[in-house]
Amino acid sequence: MNSQQVEILLVEDSPTDAELTIRALKKRNLANHLVHVTDGQAALDFLFHTGPYRDSPKDEQPKVVLLDLKLPKFNGIEVLRQLRANERTKLLPVVIMTSSREDRDVIESYKLGANSYVVKPVDFESFAEAVCNLGLYWLILNQPPCSPHD
Repeated sequence: MNSQQVEILLVEDSPTDAELTIRALKKRNLANHLVHVTDGQAALDFLFHTGPYRDSPKDEQPKVVLLDLKLPKFNGIEVLRQLRANERTKLLPVVIMTSSREDRDVIESYKLGANSYVVKPVDFESFAEAVCNLGLYWLILNQPPCSPHD
């Protein structure tokens, strides 16, 4: 693995939630290769190597995407729909991290192939613990499928 390869793509428009997520991951040394974007369009540009990311290495993808649902430009459901419709990104692990407890959001996320759906805890300690556990699982314990390009 390239030492500069992105391991986590954080797609979060709330500056507070993004800061808390990054701080929690840094506490466990899991944020060294993290990219944070604030809207659905930027997430798609990053993952499909378009727009400002068109010159990034085409064969590199993060190990996991932490995706909020309520985003500007394209919401998280639309981002997930586009990821699953594309051959290069359809197996990319996507964890929905949102404040929405709506059944329709949970059901739609899983129908579209979300790997996990996590409701953001309200208090910082619970939030930090949840983020650390997600990071440990997806970056260290999870065995991803081999890329079709390997």
